[in-house]
Amino acid sequence: MTRTVVPPAIQAAASLLLATLWGFAVFGDWSRQAFCVTSLGPSPDCADRIASVIALSVMVAVVAACATGVAWLARRESLYGVAVGAWVVALVVLFVGGLAAQ
Repeated sequence: MTRTVVPPAIQAAASLLLATLWGFAVFGDWSRQAFCVTSLGPSPDCADRIASVIALSVMVAVVAACATGVAWLARRESLYGVAVGAWVVALVVLFVGGLAAQ
């Protein structure tokens, strides 16, 4: 059985790209634009619901950011997998919560 090893640079790049995507979705207001703006204009109720979804996603993103930082600064390559997984979970929470907020 052969074992495939993903270089740490690829894992770090994936983590940073997912963090950037999450940051644009939250701080760039992409999530509100994607889920709350219709042809009739923005819905104020939806904006309130998406804010609570963002708060939940931020909690997951804090874990992801800590894992990314520790993996990068302490050179613990094993944490990159945790960091990438946590960024994916933060984005999934944002997406599924946004769909529910509609």
